[in-house]
Amino acid sequence: MTELAERLSDILGPKGWIPAADARPWTRDWLDRYGAPPLGVARPAATAEVSAVLAAAHAAGVPVVPQGGNTGLCGGAVLGAPGGVILSLARMAARGEPDAASGSIEVEAGLVLQALHEALDGSGLMFPMHLGAEGSAQIGGLIGTNAGGSHAFRFGMMQDLVLGLEVVLADGTVWNGLRAVQKDNAGYQLRRLFCGSEGTLGVVTRAVLKLHPAPRQRATALLVLPDAAATVAFGTRLRAEAGDVLTGLEFFSEIGLELALRHIPALSYPLGTRGGCYLLVEVASASDCMPLEDILSATLEWGMGEGLVLDGTIAASQAQRAAFWRLREEQPEGQRLEGAQLKHDVAVPPGRIAEFLRAAGALCERLLPGVRVNPFGHLADGNVHYNLSPPEGAADFDGRAGEIGLAVARLATGMGGSFAAEHGLGQAKAGLADTLRSPEERRLMRALRRALDPGETLNPWALAPADGG
Repeated sequence: MTELAERLSDILGPKGWIPAADARPWTRDWLDRYGAPPLGVARPAATAEVSAVLAAAHAAGVPVVPQGGNTGLCGGAVLGAPGGVILSLARMAARGEPDAASGSIEVEAGLVLQALHEALDGSGLMFPMHLGAEGSAQIGGLIGTNAGGSHAFRFGMMQDLVLGLEVVLADGTVWNGLRAVQKDNAGYQLRRLFCGSEGTLGVVTRAVLKLHPAPRQRATALLVLPDAAATVAFGTRLRAEAGDVLTGLEFFSEIGLELALRHIPALSYPLGTRGGCYLLVEVASASDCMPLEDILSATLEWGMGEGLVLDGTIAASQAQRAAFWRLREEQPEGQRLEGAQLKHDVAVPPGRIAEFLRAAGALCERLLPGVRVNPFGHLADGNVHYNLSPPEGAADFDGRAGEIGLAVARLATGMGGSFAAEHGLGQAKAGLADTLRSPEERRLMRALRRALDPGETLNPWALAPADGG
């Protein structure tokens, strides 16, 4: 182990190799649930250095865990046992110029998502991924987890926004698939294989990303609805009316709003009516021809006439739009500041969200009476962040966290959905995968992993398909 540390120090130099004694900032996951002391942290500055690091670790049989912004919620970017190497891509943050004719841009894996947004300002193009952690999340990590975010139903998951990749395999081999074309059927879709692999098949070092025209106009509304069923019904009508200009359809609950307002003083609620559910709606277009506010106003009027919408307002300024979005984006922080919490990231067919929320609420109440349920998420793609707080006055979940998690996951799966919508498996959900996915599916995953990383030195604790599963 000491020999490998010396070898990596020689490869990377003092800026690129962080010894174990100084590695604490990289050691634990975002929620401080997972992590173990590393041999050190490798911080390469170029693809050639990534290749050399992986080749050396592979030869020594030492595990390597790739780490981006370490904003994941499932422990997929930290070690599961002491002694491995954490591979941080943060120093590889270069980007090319946007190609307007092709609608693409080439970037390195360590580029932070917010920095990409800022770089595209004024170019007439945008990268249409937005999420709460965009000030820290890096492109490589977003690809590794196949991130979704609030605009995924309109523009797709990360796998839909990647045109080409450069990837370093476990033994240091570099695959250059940096092709800036959407149509490339010369064999298996290798670029998609690495999207969502959580660094278990290879380390993404560069990517060609798909860009879209930046909107010239936008309209945003905050709506109050009586319950989840009304929210689903109104959302269905809005999708039919707005079509492709609908870019945001986010929901949250009264409990979530109350927790956010209680713990985050900078937030303000702009309406005089409260309800059981809230909907943040956004429409946007690169054309000046379509009257977007008219679409929102007409659908809002219809919703009120049908009794689906209790109240609502359209943002009158960019500042008010940002305030609306912050009410939605601060849902996790409000609950975190309340105390102990359980996070579940599930997906069901969008038309069954109300059914899922009713069934899951009854299930959780039966398992732990008084538990507080705070569901929020992405209405149009069915992704529900089903987060729980203990009953009022209780400090924890009375030892039932695992039982509740399995029950919620089983319910979503049984409804034709998924227990891992956009956060991945990491270390946290590998057991659920063995329980809820078929043996055939788990064997396929194992076969792919062994084909590309026979020694299983790349992030061996993430995904972790069981041998017999």
